[in-house]
Amino acid sequence: MRPDDDLTFALSLADDADAITLARFRAADLRVETKPDLTPVSEADRAVETALRERIERERPGQPVLGEEEGGDDTSGWILDPIDGTRNYTRGIPIWATLIAYADRVAVVSAPALGRRWWAVRGQGAYVNGDPIRVSRIERIEDATVLVRARSAPALAAKAWHVRGLGDFWAHMLVAEGAAELAVDAPGLAIWDSAPLPVILEEAGGRYEDSVSWNGRIDVSELR
Repeated sequence: MRPDDDLTFALSLADDADAITLARFRAADLRVETKPDLTPVSEADRAVETALRERIERERPGQPVLGEEEGGDDTSGWILDPIDGTRNYTRGIPIWATLIAYADRVAVVSAPALGRRWWAVRGQGAYVNGDPIRVSRIERIEDATVLVRARSAPALAAKAWHVRGLGDFWAHMLVAEGAAELAVDAPGLAIWDSAPLPVILEEAGGRYEDSVSWNGRIDVSELR
């Protein structure tokens, strides 16, 4: 099967996810629970993953699926995060997205409340809403925009031209678009949180390593 067939299917899965998440976003009766790891999960998280798994099983029988809500351990197939940014979603903040990856070859990040969708296929470039994207060409941290979660990179943040406290998919996609040069997220992201990120970042000309995205030109040695 060709990679572009996988992308077409992934984009269609994202359409299904968007329809479910937008229908329940800011709903007064949205049901939210706390998982054993003390993170929230909404009815929309579960509905999206169930719907996507059922469709994959129906249209791509035998292909493995790994998802945040229903588990799995095979990273050679579909990797799903039904809502990245559930806390935002449950509080009515529009910075959340569905993350879909097919192994390490195809990636889709769909943020319908922001009106933006990013995707990439290995060897075919990265795009947002159909337009090609590239990381920035800024080389000095003193000229860079740095996006950090909490106190993830204090030394670099102290030197940066501009610092903002953003995490989750949004920070990494801003680096891919060239709007920021460096994004430092919480260390050790789960596979469903990170699977699409390196595909999109690297196809946009950047680099991704263990929760850190950057344009490949900035010196990030102080993170190590």
